[in-house]
This record gives sequence, structure tokens and C-alpha cells, in this order.
Amino acid sequence: MAEGRSSWWLPTVGGVAVNVAPLPHWLGAGFIRLLGEWLDPALAARLPFAALLAAVLLLTWSAAFRLAQTEAARPLPFAFGGEADPIDYARAIADGALLALIATLGLLQLGHETTPELAQLACVSLFIFALAASPIRSLLPKAALLLALPALGASGAPSIAVGLGVTGILICRLSADLEDRRFIPWLVVSTSVCILTSMELGQWTWQVGSFRKMDQLLAMLRQWLWFLWPAWPMGLWTLWRWHRHLTDRHIAVPLSCAVVTSLASLLCGGLDRVLLLSLPAWALLAAFALPTLKRSTAAAIDWFSVFFFSVCVIGVWVIYAAVQTGFPSRTAKNVIKLAPGFVSEFSATSLVLASLGTLAWIWLVRWRTGRNQHALWKSLVLPASGVALCWLLMMTLMLPVVDYARSFRPLVNRVARYVPPGECIATPGVPRGLQAALEYFGKFRVDGIGGAKNTSCQYLLQIEARRGKSVAPPEWTRVARESLPTDRTDWTVIYRRQPNTAAPRR
Repeated sequence: MAEGRSSWWLPTVGGVAVNVAPLPHWLGAGFIRLLGEWLDPALAARLPFAALLAAVLLLTWSAAFRLAQTEAARPLPFAFGGEADPIDYARAIADGALLALIATLGLLQLGHETTPELAQLACVSLFIFALAASPIRSLLPKAALLLALPALGASGAPSIAVGLGVTGILICRLSADLEDRRFIPWLVVSTSVCILTSMELGQWTWQVGSFRKMDQLLAMLRQWLWFLWPAWPMGLWTLWRWHRHLTDRHIAVPLSCAVVTSLASLLCGGLDRVLLLSLPAWALLAAFALPTLKRSTAAAIDWFSVFFFSVCVIGVWVIYAAVQTGFPSRTAKNVIKLAPGFVSEFSATSLVLASLGTLAWIWLVRWRTGRNQHALWKSLVLPASGVALCWLLMMTLMLPVVDYARSFRPLVNRVARYVPPGECIATPGVPRGLQAALEYFGKFRVDGIGGAKNTSCQYLLQIEARRGKSVAPPEWTRVARESLPTDRTDWTVIYRRQPNTAAPRR
């Protein structure tokens, strides 16, 4: 799109139109056009998504701060004074919500990807903030609302946007606060604009999953247990302790958003990328459990976090040592077996950053287990810090191995041994990611429409199973068989048109 080889309204990969969410792709292509002369295009495209993740964190904190200031959420005043200051209390709850969001394991990977789901997550967070700040007599919550739902629809989730709009109208309708009821027309307008915008952009596509076996349902349940950890047990504790306040705004707003997004994930067959949108709501619910959390429960969360993340950190360092030095030898052999052909790289910067992060984790564990006076959010410090440390180690020590295992670059480099630069390659039935990698890494011209019989390209790429015989299409000669280093099931077979045959006219 940024290079002008694809329409901005109807994006294509290899000439094949793809049904994608336009708004996130406009952001990525726009930043490439804006910063492409100074930055690598891939880095330029990541910048707006990094800003979206920062916006998610900021909006979640702000929403919790506003909700904690509502009358029903404030701590009860003592007979002789000495209760917590309302502003300090709201800030502590907001800090807890932020830590709960960072601590969720589901945000660990999906929150750092350049995907439309991150834009959807930012829109959901903006909607929650708008509802949380609805009593404020200013244009800020109204502007946030008018932007949130149409942008969510343009990011590929119009049905979720409409569901959020309807539940928002119900919450404001049932509220006893006059300012909340005055927010209803704005919700109606935002939802209507979302519907019209999604229709204009062709975003009304349905992806409904099914659970035909009990194993699928159990797998989805296991996914929810780890994906929403540690927010889900604390969120359920909030619902139990605040069950008489379910219609109050500080509980109703995050609960309704959690129900809508979780139900959407269930209807989509348990997709984790849809469940990602529920994380801000679960984090808000978890934050309101902090004032009523028992000391034994907080200690259990702490010790689980110390054990779990310490084991992960030790595992990463053992793998790194095996890759760099070959010791332990058994671990080094396993890495070679899982990623054959990988050549280790040493980076002093990565080693220093990882070491500092690990030392900070050790200090934090010692601080948390010491006899100190801790803040209200103390039980969420270790889970959030453990997630941050794991991400830091993955982006420093483990990044070369992860890139080698997951990237299409090694496969494209192998294809380039047999296909001259700039040649046209037909890729019928090839995954969209590989088609994009052939264009970006290999600088090939990709024809994803034509097959072996009707393409004008001189080269053909097909995905074939390793088991069974592979028969070359008529008028084509097999050149080589390659695969991703970690692929054990399929071959990527390269064919060349026979010299005595002419390409069909198109």
C-alpha cells in the first residue's frame, strides 16, 4: 500500500484481494510513507502500534481512576476519620488496574504484534474510558465515544462495537445519575456511525465457530484460565464481594465489556485474538478486588509468581547459555533439533539489558517479601514484573532463535537460490504471509491468482505434504524442495516452466 502496488481501499497481496481491517493498515502504510526515508519500513509500521499499546495502558489507568471516584466505589468513612483520601484511593486502584493488565499472560505476545487486534484493543479501552468519564461535563468523554465505536468497526470488529454500544445504552438507562442518562444520545450516534462506516468499508463479515467435541470446549476453558491470569480469579472475587453493586457504574462498565468480548470469543470458536479485547475490562474488575483481598490470597499470588516466572527466567538463561557455549550439551542438541541450521549470534547490548532486568527481578522479589509497608497494589507487582521480564528476555536473549523459527526469511533466502531476483512466481494456495515475504524479502513479483495452467510466470511455488508422492504439473519441472527450518509436515516445492512451452496469454 505504501509503495502504491496495492489499493488503500481494497488491499491485495500477490494480486489477491484480502478482507482486512482498513484502519490499522492505513496507520501502518501512512507511517511508512511518512518515515520511510529515515527508518526501515518494518520499523516505521510498528511505531503506531507501539503507541496504541501505550494508549491501552494509559486509558485503562484513566478509566480505573474515574470509576474509583464514583460514590459507590469510595471507601466508607470512619466514625472518627482517618479513612483513605478519595484521590489517593482512586490512584491506588488505577495503579492496580494497570499492573493487572500488564500481568495478564494474554497480553504478553498478542499485545506486542503489529496486527489489527491491537487497534481493536485500543478502541475498546477508549470506549471503557468514555463510559467511565461520562459524568464529566466536558467534551472529552463524548469525543472519545464518537471515535471509539466507529474506529472499532473500521478495525474489523463491528459486531463487538455494536454490542458494546447497546450495553452502554442499557447501563446509562439504568443509572440513577442524570449525567449518565444524558450520555445515551451520544451512544446512539456513535453506534449508528459505526454501523454505517462498517457497511461502507465492507466489514460486516461473520466468523462463527463451533464446538463439535468436548475436547474443544475443554481446550478453550484451559485457554481462558491461562490467558486471563491473574485477572480472572481477582475479577470473580470482585463480583462476589461487590455483588450488591453490580448495577453501579464501577462494576457495570467493566463487567458488561467483559461479557460482550468474552461472548464474542466464544461465538468465534474460542479465538484468543478476540479474547484479547476483554483484558482491560478484566483488569478493572481485578483492581476493585484489591481493597477486599485477603492476606493469604495475596501471598499465594506472590509465591506462584515467584515460582513460575523464576522457572521461566532460569529456562531462558539455560537455553541462551546452550546456544552460545554448547553447554548444557543436551539443551544445545534440542535447540539444534528444533531449529536446524541456526547459527548463534552474540550481542553485548542484549546480554547487558537481560542481566539488568534479571537483577531487577531479584531485587523486586526481595523487596516484596521483606517486612515493608506496601501499597494497595502490592499483590500485582510480581505478576506484572514477571511478565515484563519474560518479554525483555525474549526480545534480547531469545530473539535470534525466535526470528529464525517463526520468520519466512530463511525460506525466502532458500527460494532465492533457484529463482533470479525480480522474477515472477505463481503462488496458488500459498499462505498469505509467505506471499508477502516473497515480495518484501525476496523482491519477487508474486501472482497469487494464476495457477499452474493459467499463469504467465516462469516459476511456480506449491505447498505439498511430505508424506505421499508429489507429481509435477504438466509443462513444469521441479527445481527444488525447501521448507521452513521448523516445518516437519510440508514441503515448499519450486517448479520452473519447461523451455519448450509458452506461457498463456492473460
